[in-house]
Amino acid sequence: MKRFAMAALGGTLAGALMATQVAGPLIAQEANRKNSVYEQLDLFGDVFERIRAQYVEEVDESELIEAAINGMLTSLDPHSSYLPPRDFDDMQVQTRGEFGGLGIEVTQEEGFVKVVSPIDDTPADEAGIEAGDFITHVDGESVLGLTLDEAVDLMRGPVGSEIVITVVREGVDEPFDVSIIRDTIKLTAVRSRIQGDTVVLRITTFNDQTFTNLEEEWENSVEELGGMENVNGVVLDLRNNPGGLLPQAIKVSDAFLEAGEIVSTRGRDPQDSDRYNASKGDITDGKPLVVLINGGSASASEIVAGALKDHRRAIVVGTKSFGKGSVQTVMPLKGDGAMRLTTARYYTPSGRSIQALGVSPDIVVAQPPRRPAEEEENGPALPSRSEADLRGALDNDSMTEDEQKQAEEELRKAEEAAQLREEDYQLAYAIDILKGFSALGPQD
Repeated sequence: MKRFAMAALGGTLAGALMATQVAGPLIAQEANRKNSVYEQLDLFGDVFERIRAQYVEEVDESELIEAAINGMLTSLDPHSSYLPPRDFDDMQVQTRGEFGGLGIEVTQEEGFVKVVSPIDDTPADEAGIEAGDFITHVDGESVLGLTLDEAVDLMRGPVGSEIVITVVREGVDEPFDVSIIRDTIKLTAVRSRIQGDTVVLRITTFNDQTFTNLEEEWENSVEELGGMENVNGVVLDLRNNPGGLLPQAIKVSDAFLEAGEIVSTRGRDPQDSDRYNASKGDITDGKPLVVLINGGSASASEIVAGALKDHRRAIVVGTKSFGKGSVQTVMPLKGDGAMRLTTARYYTPSGRSIQALGVSPDIVVAQPPRRPAEEEENGPALPSRSEADLRGALDNDSMTEDEQKQAEEELRKAEEAAQLREEDYQLAYAIDILKGFSALGPQD
């Protein structure tokens, strides 16, 4: 027994000795790390003082500090940045749906400004700016070497003023200039239209009003069609939607789901992870759903498309989305500015991150390039003549007058569908899918 007690005591002493041997170096490492950080901060202060005292021209000290803070944040990833008071105010206004500018969502790639997407019915959209365009110059001044915020500042200006941007576009041999008149951008988060028996819900952004607008547009469309029984399906158009507020993306996804996970976010600390689930209730009562995406669909748009795809609630049509799978938190700072910091990655219900990969459509459908203006002016060929156009042609005696009217109405709808293919091939494709579901009849 004594031998056992001695052995146990020996084990305790050995354990204590090992703990001391391990903890000692760890404490020393932590102390060295803190000393190194303080030395780096001293170095920063030294550089700041030398610039302030010896730079060839007098400097604005507050601008120096802001530039240092922004440099620290932008070195992390393309979406972290410092927001000085004016930019912070602008961002808050944008989430409410109205601001001044060109109407484009941009990021930075290879030193140049890349267009994530133009916003519908804005000066940039009307000028023909497309998702994927690179902006290399603003009013003749190169943006190479500028931070994204600095490049955006170049594009800002009074409403009504002109700006000339130089654009590089894939498939176009030479850069070209685009003149745009700045305007007040009023964002309508959701628009709806009726195409045959299909409701098309176009979401342009995820701001404070998106979910409310979606409900209103859906109810108005159902009423216009004369009731839910007359709706054959829904197209949710997320093309060129640059994203926005995460809570709104969750609400929009929930609108079409009965249950299950919508999205999860994971930060560096596991305790900061969140999971968001759908609540019971589908505003469409399970009507067939097609989601349209393209390379301009980013962030919150990808959350919605990914959730509806993973739950097999919708068929996703179009081209691969942008691939922004990170979450930014805006943190107010002293002096009325703020810090936009990437704090988490988000994952679709299947546990997949779309970061740099995007959401892949179930059916890949590319949008044909815009036809040159001279082709559009020439117009389509004259329609061919049919038997009914011939003088003295016999009447059709197998159809009543009502049946003939119905046939004419079906022809009109078919011609509208053909016209839509010319205007928007991807949307026409989505509507054709819903027509196929309708032709199959109710499914158990």
